Amino acid sequence: MRSCGKYLYRAIVDPGEILGQICWTGERKMNMYLKVGLFGFFIWLIPFIVSILIFPLRAMQRTLFESIMPVVIAIWTVFFAVFYLLGLKSGFQKEGIVIGMAWFFMSIFLDLLIYVEGPIKMSLRDYAMDVPVTYLMIPTITFGFGYLMEKYSSRSW
Repeated sequence: MRSCGKYLYRAIVDPGEILGQICWTGERKMNMYLKVGLFGFFIWLIPFIVSILIFPLRAMQRTLFESIMPVVIAIWTVFFAVFYLLGLKSGFQKEGIVIGMAWFFMSIFLDLLIYVEGPIKMSLRDYAMDVPVTYLMIPTITFGFGYLMEKYSSRSW
């Protein structure tokens, strides 16, 4: 129990260090499925928390709220995509497609649990007209990074 407290404290104080430890243990790579799932969860969770924190802004200035949320999603998608793809030696384009689609569908699934079936009631139609379009930036970003890393990794500098 004591080591869990230290781990939690370090996660709050220096999340980058903990994230690095989660992704790499010695010379062995962490299970890629777990890594994709964990990163996808964070890509959904962080914007969700931000949206809760700035929710009063939605009533006062909805356009500002609607502008902030895609920026938050883009920032964290870029962060986790780069972190994930830099851990690979090859296959960047394929992995960019895989992680983009996985994170896109994970975000929609987790949203549906909260927005349609959960505490925040929203009709499926209203949800479909609003949120998934914003999530399309996730695979767009990862496809682009995968393509660029594939293209430039084969070059000799």
